[in-house]
Amino acid sequence: MAKLSTKSRNALSTKSFAGPDRSYPVNDRSHAANAKARASEMANKGRISSAEKSQIDRKADRVLKRKG
Repeated sequence: MAKLSTKSRNALSTKSFAGPDRSYPVNDRSHAANAKARASEMANKGRISSAEKSQIDRKADRVLKRKG
């Protein structure tokens, strides 16, 4: 996964995040795939709801389906 510095993360728009409170950045394919994996992990642990997981998956899928 590409390294995302604090400065770069802070510069991202709110639309570049899949989770609440600017969590789960999905600014590129590697971060989108990681967001899906972490959301599944947190849902299995009961830390996020299935609705939150679905929202994160939908936003990450949009990035993953882009060509390029």
